[in-house]
Amino acid sequence: MSTKNIPTVAVITGDIINSRAKKDSKDWLEPLKKALATLGESPRQWQVYRGDSFQLRLDKPEYALDIAVWLKAVVRSTKGLDVRMAVGIGDMTHKADSVLESNGSAFVNSGDLFDELKKRTLAIKTPWDEVDELLNLNLKLALLTMDGWSVTVAEVVRASMQNTNATQTEIAEMLGVTQSRVSERQNRSGFDAIMEMLAYSQKLIKRHL
Repeated sequence: MSTKNIPTVAVITGDIINSRAKKDSKDWLEPLKKALATLGESPRQWQVYRGDSFQLRLDKPEYALDIAVWLKAVVRSTKGLDVRMAVGIGDMTHKADSVLESNGSAFVNSGDLFDELKKRTLAIKTPWDEVDELLNLNLKLALLTMDGWSVTVAEVVRASMQNTNATQTEIAEMLGVTQSRVSERQNRSGFDAIMEMLAYSQKLIKRHL
């Protein structure tokens, strides 16, 4: 079988941590679905299943970690919640009407990695061992900060990543806070260092595609 027409994609498999502690699932489910809807159509590209799990296919795999970090900020904007995600990169040999029924090595990599996740909340598995080693080391360091984001810090990260050209003053207006609060929360989030890590990840993945 020719591989020329088989696309390389990224698949994010995730579940919401502590979702059952929330009496009303709308608190986190609606923001999550709204975020996923900006990335593609359901159920072909994303689907929420089993109540608090989801799967997302991205056709530009170099942006997979950017999207994962942004989704973490979206979920952590609800008090008491976090998200566990496994990013898989590989081919898509079958494109079904539902992302959950599509398959290929990207789906296998994401699913297998997700089953291995324990205390870690974000990891990546690609076809390239040296890429996995570098990016997972970077992620381990970034998670030391990201796993501690408060609701207000996560909100600033979410807004900053959604509006990449906006100034701190403009983000402050969106969130109804002062510019100094935005600056302080970006600093506490490790925002600049995390953006550098994501830019490096994009370049590294793109180089191997």
